[in-house]
Amino acid sequence: MSDVMTNLTEQFSAYSHWRGKAAEAVAKLRAWLSRNEIGDAQSDLRLQYLLDRLHDDKLTVAFVAEFSRGKSELINAIFFSDYGDRILPSSAGRTTMCPTELQWSKGDTPELRLLPIRTRARPGTVSELRRYAEEWRVVPLGALDAASLQAALARVGETDRVAQDEAASLGFRIDARGEDGLKPGADGLIEIPRWRHALIRFPHPLLEQGLVVLDTPGLNAIGAEPELTLSMLPSAHAVLFILAADTGVTHSDLVVWRDHVQAAGARERGRLVVLNKIDGLWDGLRDDARIEAEVARQVRSVADTLEVAPASIFPVSAQKGLVARVTGDAALLGRSRLPALEHALADELLPARRDIVRDDTLEETGDVVAGTRSLLEARLASLREQLQELTDLRGKNQSVIEYMMRKIRSEKEDFEQGLQKYYAVRSVFSELTNSLLAHMGMDALRDETRRTREAMLESQFTRGLRQAMEGFFQRLRDNLQRSTGEIAEITRMLEAMYKRFSVEHGLKLGLPETFSTLRYEREIERLEAAFNRQINTTLTLVTTEKHALTQKFFETVAVQARRTFEIANRDVEQWLRAVMSPLETQVREYQIQLKRRLESVKRIHQATDTLEDRVDELKQGEDAVLAQLAELAALERDIAAVLGAPAAAPPLRQAAA
Repeated sequence: MSDVMTNLTEQFSAYSHWRGKAAEAVAKLRAWLSRNEIGDAQSDLRLQYLLDRLHDDKLTVAFVAEFSRGKSELINAIFFSDYGDRILPSSAGRTTMCPTELQWSKGDTPELRLLPIRTRARPGTVSELRRYAEEWRVVPLGALDAASLQAALARVGETDRVAQDEAASLGFRIDARGEDGLKPGADGLIEIPRWRHALIRFPHPLLEQGLVVLDTPGLNAIGAEPELTLSMLPSAHAVLFILAADTGVTHSDLVVWRDHVQAAGARERGRLVVLNKIDGLWDGLRDDARIEAEVARQVRSVADTLEVAPASIFPVSAQKGLVARVTGDAALLGRSRLPALEHALADELLPARRDIVRDDTLEETGDVVAGTRSLLEARLASLREQLQELTDLRGKNQSVIEYMMRKIRSEKEDFEQGLQKYYAVRSVFSELTNSLLAHMGMDALRDETRRTREAMLESQFTRGLRQAMEGFFQRLRDNLQRSTGEIAEITRMLEAMYKRFSVEHGLKLGLPETFSTLRYEREIERLEAAFNRQINTTLTLVTTEKHALTQKFFETVAVQARRTFEIANRDVEQWLRAVMSPLETQVREYQIQLKRRLESVKRIHQATDTLEDRVDELKQGEDAVLAQLAELAALERDIAAVLGAPAAAPPLRQAAA
């Protein structure tokens, strides 16, 4: 294994180990809460969701380029040189004809799965069709040597020749010049990919660590599968955009960059530009200084054209890098500049993903720990109050004890009156929740989808089609904005209730957690921008048959909108449960403690010799809660230490205790 490959594998392995240790720390917290019967169902659910995310975490690197830029060769050079040959097809012309994912999960079977291109003729996105094994053609990868892998993976580049009408019905643009679509051959037929999507599963060291490599086809094929731009590329953690040094930034390169790389998201980190084929400058006539000057000139030109920093552009020779790796030529490898790109990839990808996972884990566990600490502190305060009451009763007569009983009963009555307001707030909360979900819920989205589909099918002219589709986005935005107002009303109402119970009954409640719909609004804006580039153009509207356009809209844009709203629904429902949970938990705890106080004084009223026994019980309870607070703080410190985050200072109330 090459030194750089070893380094990459070690870095990915270290990240995987770090993620595993984080999961262990979270699982330890969850088990502790369950064992001590402190956590509630909502906290347990949040921690389980977090553990699922940690266990299923993948890192996706997408390679994006026009045809003949050396993209597959670059993947071979970075990931597969240890096989001693090319694994992915990498010859002159078009080799990657469909989006291709390389991945491996524990329990997988080595195989190549191919989704036929004609599945585009029926409803269903690639993501949906993943669930139906019968839709895919499976090629077992029995032997994992280079020759066997080459033979199997060559199928990714298979094509069919079809009539122009069939090609158009499958989503491909036809252009006699071949500039804005596929060019018909001399026989009038169109060459199209045989496969819509390919999944390659085999136990490669990096794939075993959770890496997913996404190899994308050129512009015309990308345009025929909008799911790439709308979903796959935006979810990639790093995107490598490959250019060829011998062509520079062509018009089609620029279209791919603007419409499919930049448009995939505003994230700058993890987006690298590769200027491939610099070995074309090694013509034997230029010395090293002139070659270096020419490379630097091309880097500046590309940086100006793409409007990126020169430092994010990496000139390489993937072909020479692969040869150098296979032959063990260290000098040639250095000249290929491939190691610099590989180091940048690891430096960009892993720290960025690690930061996201760390922040997500700290946020989730921090909320759970804070809620648990508040509950324990409320329990501690109640125990100390009871202890003080009973200590004050030492040597007192029955009339004092009777007074204490009346006092506790009065507190209980006051609290029960407060509960009536609490129940009223819960009723209003339910009404506001129903109203919120009426605007943000899946039923509302289904209604909008149905109305839009009917409007599109009833439209007689291009203008009606455009208005129906644009109206779909406007109504989604309106629903999210109305939801924002309802969320603010819920938050204000709960803030008032939190403060009331904190002041009147001494409950340990901070302000309720806030919630924002901005993330989903931004995602709808991104979808609309992609829709305007790919569907809402005069050329597409004029040249695409109405039913085909309607199907394309609902299989791409509307599907992504549905996913956004599914995530929004999951998040807002979790927030609604979480925002009520602290109040519900502490109200329940306060009721329990009031009941115990009253029962204690009753027993002492009936038999004064139980006073000392009860005082001892309370002292033991106090010690137990203090121990639990210390254990909780230790668990929180362990999580922070595993994640590499600074440990929080101990809370003042706990420190004072």
